[in-house]
Amino acid sequence: MGLLSTLKSLFICHLIIGYVFLVSGLLINLLQVCTLPVGLVSKQLARRINIRLGYCIASQVVAVLEWWSGTECTLYTDPKSYPLYGKENAIVLLNHNFEIDFLCGWTFCERFGVLGSSKVLAKQELAYVPVIGWMWYFLEIVFCKRKWEEDRRLVAQSLQNLRDYPENYWFLLFCEGTRFTPEKHQASMQVAESKGLPKLKYHLLPRTKGFWMTVQNLRGTVSAVYDSTLNFRDNETPTMLGVLNGKKYHADLYVRRIPLELIPEEEKECAAWLHKLYQEKDELQGAYEKTGLFPGPKTSPPRQLRTLMNWLFWSCVVLYPLGLMLTHVISSGSALTIIAAVVVSSAASVAVRWMIGQTEIGKGSKYGNREVPPNTNGSS
Repeated sequence: MGLLSTLKSLFICHLIIGYVFLVSGLLINLLQVCTLPVGLVSKQLARRINIRLGYCIASQVVAVLEWWSGTECTLYTDPKSYPLYGKENAIVLLNHNFEIDFLCGWTFCERFGVLGSSKVLAKQELAYVPVIGWMWYFLEIVFCKRKWEEDRRLVAQSLQNLRDYPENYWFLLFCEGTRFTPEKHQASMQVAESKGLPKLKYHLLPRTKGFWMTVQNLRGTVSAVYDSTLNFRDNETPTMLGVLNGKKYHADLYVRRIPLELIPEEEKECAAWLHKLYQEKDELQGAYEKTGLFPGPKTSPPRQLRTLMNWLFWSCVVLYPLGLMLTHVISSGSALTIIAAVVVSSAASVAVRWMIGQTEIGKGSKYGNREVPPNTNGSS
């Protein structure tokens, strides 16, 4: 195990993982472009194809967490709700405290068969990011600019487009709008004090308008809200670099299913409901801090072999021609060829380091660092 751990920590391994993800992702993006003519003939067929293509990208990242890192996930939930997971459309509310919470959300989706069709409310800039952003475009992810007047119509229209989606999906929503940091928490609690709202210790104030708009536009299509709270054992703070280094974490995820009909339709009542929910989430987080456990029954949904098989398949597809090229470079001895190979390798190295950097809390969004009214968009 010592040798394997050392191997996983080598940057050359990270470089190979990043290369496979980038090159296969761009190839899949190209295949997604090819579905545009299909959409002119059959919108639903194009959607189903893109669900599978999107899965090919997202499940590679999940495979790194589950198979490379070996991270485990324990689910705390009502046994009566468990059979419904993956069998219905749902809005999943996630806390936003960790660098890899999005990845754990994807893992949750994968364990119940909705990874390829999962949705998020994401900032507009992500639509221009190769691989993930382009994949999201074809999966009809809902993008927003975090400017309520501009988002009101565009987000509502995007949500309405999901009403006839052909397969079950989960809509992942970070209502806090940005990842938790002490600075953002301080600013958020200043807003809470000015608005006469109870202060939270472990969360930022939820952005209620985005939540209300999502619920209203998906009523009749979505069956429930899954109130989800994520923590990690032994007070660990997981990072994407830690995952790439093969470090094993143990995630605890508490999920409470709330039927959508229990959520008020009026905006003010819905906002009050969400604030109350976050007060409950804060109490739950406080209890976990003391005991290291969530309340209720727990289970461990099995990881799926298909994520590993998909990852190995795309690794073979893109690494085989790379191996041929490196063999040619070594055998030819051409200075120009060697220089080109070094340039490509350097570019890939920079790209991998950039991707890792985007997950770091210190390099996250500045959204929420200044005082803003609590009723602005919730977004990822």
